[in-house]
Amino acid sequence: MKDTANIGKFQDPQITAKGEARATVALSDPQTLWFNTGTLCNITCANCYIESSPENDALVYITAAEVEAYLDQLEARNWGVREIAFTGGEPFMNPEIIAMLRASLARGYEVLVLTNAMRPMMRPRLQEGLCALKAEFGNRLTLRVSLDHHLAANHDAERGSGSFEKTLEGMRWLRDTGIRMAVAGRTLWHETDTQARDGYARLFAAEGFDIDATNPGMTVLFPEMDETVEVPEITTACWGILNKAPTSVMCASSRMVVKRKGAATPAVLACTLLPYDPQFEMGTTLAEAEADVALNHPHCAKFCVLGGASCSA
Repeated sequence: MKDTANIGKFQDPQITAKGEARATVALSDPQTLWFNTGTLCNITCANCYIESSPENDALVYITAAEVEAYLDQLEARNWGVREIAFTGGEPFMNPEIIAMLRASLARGYEVLVLTNAMRPMMRPRLQEGLCALKAEFGNRLTLRVSLDHHLAANHDAERGSGSFEKTLEGMRWLRDTGIRMAVAGRTLWHETDTQARDGYARLFAAEGFDIDATNPGMTVLFPEMDETVEVPEITTACWGILNKAPTSVMCASSRMVVKRKGAATPAVLACTLLPYDPQFEMGTTLAEAEADVALNHPHCAKFCVLGGASCSA
């Protein structure tokens, strides 16, 4: 769908359509370094922000050696990051995912993996690797499972018939092996936050999942990122008007590393949600990625500033 709601907006990284100074965000408290493991996925979802599918390799598999090179940079730059996070696509399709997780855990970081907990994760080699990581590193490893809704029909409408049960099978395996789980859902179904969390709580109790449905860090409910919906541009004055600090926005505390198809080296992005917008690519090094970020996209307003969402645990 063509975006007509925001015509004239989000054009100039410094000035809004009304001629006001656009808000920027400094990397003031880096807590999470994200790695996109590649956009290939075992399924195609109806509303995937990164357009992952079995065919989309716009972001190719990053390697364990490339991940370790950025971990070296983290130490050299002294960012103070506590968490290394992996997203996709489906991270468990990347053949080096266990090596990446082990390298991050071995350096003392907490590690978060976003997964659909379906067939890629359930292959024997991956199960063996995850069990070994659990035995060695315990609860410093968390798998955040994409469970779009607490009812099968709604989840399957997004991810395909039968996908809810397949994801639950993976979650039951994680439960039985003691691997720490969280859940990511969506706010598509006109429920209140309380109604959604009550639904997840009932599901978690019925399945014996040790996941707190009331904790936004353990049951994360994401708004849909529709670029066709009109949103206001965020100006420097908005911080005071909204009583919100720039430090609360996701790009104040995180960056994401991706490897584009055909690129010689990975690149660092300002935001996990904008993998294809060139204005949010900051260079190839963490030093370059320390620059301020201009909030020059509808997602910046709706998802981060006004929605208050965060991808980190």
